[in-house]
Amino acid sequence: MTHPPPSSTAQDVLKAADARRLILDSLSPVTGGERVELHAALGRVLAQDVIAPLDVPMHDNSAMDGYAVRAEDLDSGAGSETRLTVVGSALAGHPFAGRLRPGEAVRIMTGAVIPDGADTVVMQEIVRREDDRIFIPAGQQKGRNLRRAGEDLAAGSVALPAGRRCGPAELGLIASLGIGEVAVRRRLRVAFFSTGDELTPIGQPLKPGAIHDSNRHTLAGALARLGCELLDLGIVPDRPAALEAAFAEAAGTADVVITSGGVSVGDADFIRELMARMGEVSFWKLAIKPGRPMAFGRIGDAVLFGLPGNPVATMVSFYQFVQDALLSLMGVTPLPPAARFAARADFALRKPAGRVEYLRGRLLRDGAALGVTLAGAQGSGMLHSMSEADCFIVLPEDCTSVQAGDTVFIQPFHGLV
Repeated sequence: MTHPPPSSTAQDVLKAADARRLILDSLSPVTGGERVELHAALGRVLAQDVIAPLDVPMHDNSAMDGYAVRAEDLDSGAGSETRLTVVGSALAGHPFAGRLRPGEAVRIMTGAVIPDGADTVVMQEIVRREDDRIFIPAGQQKGRNLRRAGEDLAAGSVALPAGRRCGPAELGLIASLGIGEVAVRRRLRVAFFSTGDELTPIGQPLKPGAIHDSNRHTLAGALARLGCELLDLGIVPDRPAALEAAFAEAAGTADVVITSGGVSVGDADFIRELMARMGEVSFWKLAIKPGRPMAFGRIGDAVLFGLPGNPVATMVSFYQFVQDALLSLMGVTPLPPAARFAARADFALRKPAGRVEYLRGRLLRDGAALGVTLAGAQGSGMLHSMSEADCFIVLPEDCTSVQAGDTVFIQPFHGLV
C-alpha cells in the first residue's frame, strides 16, 4: 500500500512541496469494492468506468420553446417574412405523430422531440402568430436551437471514468443513463486518536492544567466529509504502554492511522520512538507554520500520520498534506488541483524567509475585486480564528513581508473538500 521515503534526520527540514510529493508518490489505492444503489453513491469513488448504454439525449430535441420548421421553407436572405401553417404541437414526453410537409410548422416546447421532417427551431419570441398561421422574419439559419441525439454522450462511450468521486452532478448523469447502481471502491478505514495527559473528554470536569480534546472532533468532521469509515479510539494518555496498545489496535483494523499530539521533542512526546520501533517512519520537521512537526510512515499495513497537537496546526497539516493522501488511497484520479486565487491583502506583516506560512483569512468583496484580511489572532492554538476564517492565506518560502494592497494567494475552505 505504501513505501515510506527514507527517514529524515533530526536536523532535516523538508519543504512543504517536497513533503507532499514524497507522501503522494509512496501511496497506491486500497483494494476491494462493492456495488451500491445510486442514492448511496454520493462521495464514493467509482471502481469501474460508467459506460453509456444509450445516447444522451436519445433523440434530436428542441433547446427552447418555439416552432419546429423545415429550413428550406424559410427565407434565409434579407427578403420578406415566411408564412407557415401550424399543424400540431410537440411537448416533452408527447411528440408530434406526423411528418412535417412543405409550408407547415409545429408548435414545440423545450425538450420535445423534433418532428419528422423538421430540422430547425425558431424561437417563439421572434414569431408573430395569427390563428393557425405564423410569420417568421427573414434571415433564420438552418439547424438552430436543436440538441442532437448523442451530443452529450454517445451510446458505448465512457460517461464517467473509474476514479471519479461521485458528487451531485455525477449522480444525476448516472441517473440520466437509467443506471440504478454502480461499482465503487470500499470506504477507506481511518483510525484516529488524540494523545496527552492534559486532554479531557467533553462532559468531564477539567482538572488544573487540563483542556478539552478538540482535535479528535475536528478530525472526525474532516474525515466524515471525505466519506471515510471512522474508528475513534478516543484519548490515549502519554504512557508508552497505552500508546503502543492504541497503535497496535489501530494498525490492525484500519487502512490509515492518524494521531494528534506527541510528535515534537518534549519529555512526554513518545510517538516518534514508538512509531520507529513498531513500523517504518519518516519523521519530519516541515518548513511551514503552523505545523512544523509531522510524522508519516507505516505501521504494519496501515499508513500513518502523526500530526502536531496544536489545534490549528492539526487542521493545517490535515488539509495541506493528509487530505490528498486519503483521496489517493481512496482511488480518486486525478487528484483535484489545489484551489488558489489571487487576492488583495488588507493587512501588513513580516515573516522569515524559508518557510511557507498558512494564515487564517477572511475574504472581502468590493465590487469585482477580491480582498482578504486576517481572521483574528494567528497563534497555532487559537481555534476560534479558524471558525472565523473562510480561507488560508498562503505565503511562500521567499516571501518576507506583506504590505496592504499587495497580491497574495488564498485557498478557499470550500475548495478543500
